[in-house]
Amino acid sequence: MISNAHAAASRYGGSLVLAASSDPKTFNEIVSTDANSAAMTSLIFEGLTTADPYTLKVVPQLARSWTISPDGLTWTFHLRKDVRWSDGVPFSADDVVFTFNDLIYNPGIPSSSKDVLTIDGKPIKVEKIDRYTVRFVLPVKFAPFLRSLSQPIMPRHCLWQAVKEKKFPFTWGIDTPPRLIVGTGPFCLSEYRPGERLVFTRNPYYWKRSPQGDRLPYLDKIIYVIIPDPQAQLLKFIDGELDAIAVSGEDYPLLEPMEKGKNFHIYDAGPAYDSNFVVFNQNRGINPDTHRPFVDPVKLSWFTNLSFRRAVAHAIDKKRIIEIIDNGFGYPQNGPMSPSSGFFYDPDVKTYDYNLKEARRILENAGFRYIDHGRTLVDSKGHVVEFNFDTATTGANGRQQMAAIIRSDLERLGMKVNLVPVEFNTLVNKLMDSFDWDMVMIGLTGGVEPHFGQNVWYSSGGLHLWDPHEAKPATPWEKRIDEIFDQGAQELNESKRKVLYDEWQRIVADELPVIYTVLDADMYAVRNKFGNLKPSANGGPFPEPEEVYIINHSGSYH
Repeated sequence: MISNAHAAASRYGGSLVLAASSDPKTFNEIVSTDANSAAMTSLIFEGLTTADPYTLKVVPQLARSWTISPDGLTWTFHLRKDVRWSDGVPFSADDVVFTFNDLIYNPGIPSSSKDVLTIDGKPIKVEKIDRYTVRFVLPVKFAPFLRSLSQPIMPRHCLWQAVKEKKFPFTWGIDTPPRLIVGTGPFCLSEYRPGERLVFTRNPYYWKRSPQGDRLPYLDKIIYVIIPDPQAQLLKFIDGELDAIAVSGEDYPLLEPMEKGKNFHIYDAGPAYDSNFVVFNQNRGINPDTHRPFVDPVKLSWFTNLSFRRAVAHAIDKKRIIEIIDNGFGYPQNGPMSPSSGFFYDPDVKTYDYNLKEARRILENAGFRYIDHGRTLVDSKGHVVEFNFDTATTGANGRQQMAAIIRSDLERLGMKVNLVPVEFNTLVNKLMDSFDWDMVMIGLTGGVEPHFGQNVWYSSGGLHLWDPHEAKPATPWEKRIDEIFDQGAQELNESKRKVLYDEWQRIVADELPVIYTVLDADMYAVRNKFGNLKPSANGGPFPEPEEVYIINHSGSYH
């Protein structure tokens, strides 16, 4: 019989080989803005808290516990005492205070975390109580605070000099020797060859242990091979050069017959978080350069008409989109949160079944009418309903094809729709700067905390796509959403918060500022050689990479 000690020892060693679509832009977590860099640095750095990838609940990470004052403003965190940085230096409260006071709230350092952690226009007061205790004093109650403390903590002893010399924004760039990048996470960067690969090796000082008491991580290395082309990634996986890849509905029919022969399994982790939707330009502003409205007043009268938007919602054939683009591996989306979001997701929002007859009835009841034997839709003043429909030439799989399907159905409603493919950055510029667009197909990333989408849903938000930066809410329902987000941020009772955010989701589904289409299925193909493998929509194929090991590996304890 194999002893427990021998069984544990046999789990150590080996490599996990994955693909990255591009090089990271930085290893500096504080100034990083792109998802690819964040995926890399997530192996190196940790926060005081993290989200359980399966329950989505906030759990301790570098903090072992915390207490909250009765008024909800003072949070006291007790830190783990067994944590060392990957260079062996002990972790302490000084690192936490440094991360917040000297990095995030430093006016000379650009950090997206500053926006999330600035509450009611004010920073959080962060102070050291003793070596392993930190106090946070909030200016007002802030319910998402605990979840926001997944913010990675940085090592003061490595970075203080760069801050002092005002060089921090340029510190830990991609040209930094890997040994100088120090974290508390399960892996350390040991090699980076631009355009080729990154190699992460086990952090010898990592604090976490398995439920059986084994020191983690089990793997020796995680290797990211840089492969920009998705089809090249697919071929390298088929050839055995990669251990896992994301699987689109389009690729599923190719991969599924190979599962047994190529020794892998395809996991469906459920609906993705990232949305796909269409949105009409309801910007009521005047272009300061041309002194003309951003949106033609005739078009604006259509786009701000709820009946018009509801007719369009009934013209989106979500089942057809799922069948054609996703090979059946997709989910209709009806509101602003994915079912994978968990607690705050409301499944009971208004839905719009595909029904062109009903769409025509809604339009005619709103004063639109048909000419040319029902082939052309005009408004009550006789204007032909014609507009441009922009979508990106790059980005999410199938978005252009999805836009073509929607255009076809809108034309069956008698609308003249000019499909305009544009480069992604150009599209973003139209949405955020020039406001020169009619209808757009695009998407947003999602998550489990509604408040983190405030920049989209708050009327003055910069990502309030249909009418950004409103000086005051343009409609009563937008005013109500502002109130919901204000109240939701300060309501500490989770059940009461859910009531508020359920109302928000129902308002969005009723008023249709954006019209949702479908969510892709989060699918992954993974080699049949890993133990402790538990894919999730929240964490991907390896939500806890430190706990993954290679089955029947003949390595030894390191």
